[in-house]
Amino acid sequence: MASPASTPNGDGATMTQAPIPTADTVRRLVRALLEEGEESGGTGGGAGPEVRPVRPAADGGARTWWVGSRHVLRLAADREAADRRRRELRLRDLVRPHLPVAVPVSVAHGDWSPGLPYTLDVRLAGGTGEEHDVSAVGEADLAGLLGGLREVPARQAEALGVPRTAPRSLEALRRMAVAAAERLAHADEFDPARLSQLTPLGAAQLAAQPATTVLVHHALTGEHLVVSPDGRVRGVLDWSRTVLGDPAEDIATLALAVGSGAAVRAATLTGYGARPCLRGLWLARCDTVLRLADRLDGRSTASLPLLRTRLRRAWEAILLERVTELREDEDGADPEL
Repeated sequence: MASPASTPNGDGATMTQAPIPTADTVRRLVRALLEEGEESGGTGGGAGPEVRPVRPAADGGARTWWVGSRHVLRLAADREAADRRRRELRLRDLVRPHLPVAVPVSVAHGDWSPGLPYTLDVRLAGGTGEEHDVSAVGEADLAGLLGGLREVPARQAEALGVPRTAPRSLEALRRMAVAAAERLAHADEFDPARLSQLTPLGAAQLAAQPATTVLVHHALTGEHLVVSPDGRVRGVLDWSRTVLGDPAEDIATLALAVGSGAAVRAATLTGYGARPCLRGLWLARCDTVLRLADRLDGRSTASLPLLRTRLRRAWEAILLERVTELREDEDGADPEL
């Protein structure tokens, strides 16, 4: 296994630097797992399965690897990720009975380097939400997913260490997006007038309501949705960033993955009303403006085509916002259908 390297700090002492997971690291780990399988009566042996990165990391390593055609190896690269990975194993067992879609199953787990865990998961069949469009039946799958997350007992999730997060201020996000939109206008990427649809009072009316905390996956992007060629949502990956918080956050990330229309239809099928749906819609819209501006300003290395695609998806005009009036009353009344 790899060992952390020690490098001198400014005082001449040493500090631990996490190793970079490479193909050689993964091959050694997989070979060791196969040898353990042989001792237990498994079918290991030989050179072992092919390993290849799902996507390279900026430092030249990779955190997620295909292992043959049936498994996925995920490696924690730092201490913060290590805590999330260990919690994720227990969390997946908690959520699985509540969901109509598959959650990865681990067939082996341990430490690939001291204090840094790995999990070897069975690969879920299907492509990603970036490869396949979600069908109308797939939207019903998403509705079942959102409904299942709402049913997971918060106390049990909290007992596993799932953190609680406060709702974001939509008004603060709106102000930042307005400034970012002006920079995008200079680059001919976005019309800042589109943000005028969300007024300061409208943002206040769409503030998160008390007693609405649920389990939030917090990363329902296209790469984490397992989608079949016929548009069904078959599974959800990466439960490491799950929190107890604002359900509009999952509606927002779904808007980036499948478009605002499909995300809001799924949330409506779940039973969410106009407020959380519109709040999720505007969280997504402001986020996409800010992320694209960061990329153009050089503060991000995210894929420019993907950011543009997500911007387009989030800014789809949907029926709900056309028939919902954000009343500009002094009492901050609820949005009315």
